[in-house]
Amino acid sequence: MKRTIRTLLAATAAAGVLTVGVPALSAVADASTAGTLDGLRRAQPFLFTYTFNGHLKVAGGNFTVDRRVYVAVKYNTGRVAFSKWAIARPHAVTPGGAVYVETTIAAPCAGGNNGYAQAYDEATRTWSPRLQVTICQRID
Repeated sequence: MKRTIRTLLAATAAAGVLTVGVPALSAVADASTAGTLDGLRRAQPFLFTYTFNGHLKVAGGNFTVDRRVYVAVKYNTGRVAFSKWAIARPHAVTPGGAVYVETTIAAPCAGGNNGYAQAYDEATRTWSPRLQVTICQRID
């Protein structure tokens, strides 16, 4: 009996570790923007920002690993403030292929959201949702 319970607990613990280690497939992803992988829906690419080295840094996940991703920061008018191609790489914390791009845009800065960041996964031809950002320039 003890052996059966120990085996059951070990299997449950192993399943828990597997569940934590595998990113969940998002049911929120729109079929028109999500690619398929082995018949399963892929999670939608996402972005987030933070300040590093006095600059705005744009990062995100759920891109195609080892493939090109175009990261752009644009004013709300559509004018490009910064853009760069990056290669999505596996990352310990970010699901799927991750990109981390340091822009030339000063941060942090005051003001409203006068722009947005967006990324394009070349392999799946999928755009991430727009992420509102504040674009400013240093006046030193």
